[in-house]
Amino acid sequence: MTTMIPAWVNGKLTPVEKLEVHQRGMRHKAISVFVMRGRETLIQRRALGKYHTPGLWANACCTHPFWEEPALTCAKRRLDEELGISGLRLDHRDQVEYRADVGGGLTEHELVEIYVAEAVALTDVTPNPAEVMDTAWVDLSDLARQTQTTPERFTPWLRIYLAEHMDSIFNA
Repeated sequence: MTTMIPAWVNGKLTPVEKLEVHQRGMRHKAISVFVMRGRETLIQRRALGKYHTPGLWANACCTHPFWEEPALTCAKRRLDEELGISGLRLDHRDQVEYRADVGGGLTEHELVEIYVAEAVALTDVTPNPAEVMDTAWVDLSDLARQTQTTPERFTPWLRIYLAEHMDSIFNA
């Protein structure tokens, strides 16, 4: 099945196949979700079968909305599909644009809607093994330090968010 995502072609938002978007480094829509438990954030280690950045740690959830899918709907859908998490209130925190090489000749050039959810009582995380190989709760300040001291363990977007957008995402 071909996944069509919203990308800009000649200045106009157009449905384009996801792999083509990354091969051509096209600017496209995305979402990212941080799930917080106090000062801890839930991170996931991407499954080894992912077509880019396999085995790297990322924030709780990040993906691309389907063509004409609202960002908030996408964020809720993917939290459930990737981690088995539903029912959290997602607060929009920022819109970030970045461009990063993700290896294998692929480039992410994303306009990302970033959401944060408070999950103080969350105990049940059920990762989908096709998407996620591990999860961990980690102190946000420790995570920010780790992304600087061992950047090779983390996705480019997580490193960018924590290095350049901490205040707007977390009101730090």
